[in-house]
Amino acid sequence: MAAASSSDSDSGRAESSEASSKWLDAHYDPMANIHTFSACLQLADLHGDGEYKLVVGDLGPGGQQPRLKVLKGPTVLSESPLPALPAAAATFLMEQHEPRTPALALASGPCVYVYKNLRPYFKFSLPQLPPNPLEQDLWNQAKEDRIDPLTLKEMLEGIREKAEVPLSVQSLRFLQLELSEMEAFVNQHKSKSIRRQTVITTMTTLKKNLADEDAVSCLVLGTENKELLVLDPEAFTVLAKISLPSVPVFLEVSGQFDVEFRLAAACRNGNIYMLRRDSKRPKYCIELSAQPVGLVRVHKVLVVGSNQDSLHGFTHKRSRGLQAVMAGLANGEVRIYRDKALLSIIRTPDAVTSLCFGRYGREDHTLIMTTRGGGLIIKILKRTAVFVEGGGEAGPPPAQAMKLNMPRKTRLYVDQTLREREAGTAMHRSFQADLYLLRLRAARAYAQALESSLSPVSATAREPLKLHAVVQGLGPTFKLTLHLQNTSTARPILGLLVCFLYNEGLYALPRAFFKVPLLVPGLSYPLETFVESLSDKGISDIIKVLVLREGQSAPLLSAHINMPVSEGLAAA
Repeated sequence: MAAASSSDSDSGRAESSEASSKWLDAHYDPMANIHTFSACLQLADLHGDGEYKLVVGDLGPGGQQPRLKVLKGPTVLSESPLPALPAAAATFLMEQHEPRTPALALASGPCVYVYKNLRPYFKFSLPQLPPNPLEQDLWNQAKEDRIDPLTLKEMLEGIREKAEVPLSVQSLRFLQLELSEMEAFVNQHKSKSIRRQTVITTMTTLKKNLADEDAVSCLVLGTENKELLVLDPEAFTVLAKISLPSVPVFLEVSGQFDVEFRLAAACRNGNIYMLRRDSKRPKYCIELSAQPVGLVRVHKVLVVGSNQDSLHGFTHKRSRGLQAVMAGLANGEVRIYRDKALLSIIRTPDAVTSLCFGRYGREDHTLIMTTRGGGLIIKILKRTAVFVEGGGEAGPPPAQAMKLNMPRKTRLYVDQTLREREAGTAMHRSFQADLYLLRLRAARAYAQALESSLSPVSATAREPLKLHAVVQGLGPTFKLTLHLQNTSTARPILGLLVCFLYNEGLYALPRAFFKVPLLVPGLSYPLETFVESLSDKGISDIIKVLVLREGQSAPLLSAHINMPVSEGLAAA
């Protein structure tokens, strides 16, 4: 998602057939081999000659071989390897001295790499975090040979599941090892001190003391440790530190650090937190119904895109000129919105993964897009382009904004209101009693569900798996959902099968077994199937679930599911 602006004073919407007449197709290369997202695209005058270049933090095909690329038009001017995957890119002025050429900041892992004139200038590393004291004590015991590697592994796994402070990289790597490799790893690392390092998740810039376009700016970093850091542009020291309830993924800043500023941080918990100067914690919170996928500010409007195919706008205030929001969709469309009105649709040959709008070369209104297949698309907005109002869908239907015709108050309504006033205490007590009874029944049902559908964990060190089963429905057809999770920290699992063992006289399943897709570490994969109850006598039985590896007969994981009695058949 990106914000777009032009000097055109007319606003409205146009049909998708008119989109091609508003844009000049400057360049399209489906084999450009650029794999990135919007946060790693920047347009900047890197040499102070008025020629704007495109800076790309390229992830590389499949997340391998990340590189920093600089493009002039369709040509790659330079590219250099990066030590880790880039998280964000930003250009900013560090000082007022001539020549006033901006510096390039690239966030990667726990570091920010600063370039001037496309040459490495400075490297800023995030401060180290204090280690978990329980983890430190365990490694001290291992250093003195008071515990063996197997005991160390079991205790570290217990800390990882319960402790609020995450484990260090050293401990996480140790937990991934085979039993035969643990002793050598302990002997090699037990004399080293425990270090816990966070990483950068997002980055933006904030003006230091002036609002001018060419004023000195500070870097604002969001970290995996749920913190925001504001860096001094010259000394690269931490000017301010702000704690957040969750990990920030998108940032929008306005104002100046030395005067007054407002900061909006969209976090992984689905909330947007608003902060102001001198606030150590957020003052306001916007709760979203879905995860944010983009955040931009259009004048006083904060526009958020969510993974439920919707755009949300907050704190609206109109202004002169055309200000719009661009959103790239999975169907290959790029839609341009002003408020709730759809202005235009641009259709692309492939799904767009990143958007960047601004000055490129000597053209002020240039749209740059990269596609899922690594393609590069460059379009230039025509100077004669006009977005005209009228026609087409403009967000929600007009009936949604109409007020309901409320009926007049009847005598029954007035009597009921008087009764509630007179017997309010008794009605509240009755409601509380029913509410407590409902909670008690829900707790009993939840406890019964836990007893009948436990969450087994694989006991083998080679396959760290976790399985949770949920049965839904009243019968005679039930929906059985298996939540299979890879509890490893970095190693994916492939080649698994799920098999069901059941009484064929009582139940029928569409398939007795099926293959499991690739399990990415940390994600829970829902596997759904349907179970049909064949008995008309109200009899239930156990269905056994086995997780196996292809070519092996011994199960890696098993679970017993107590099927409920079919309500439909029992009533019959």
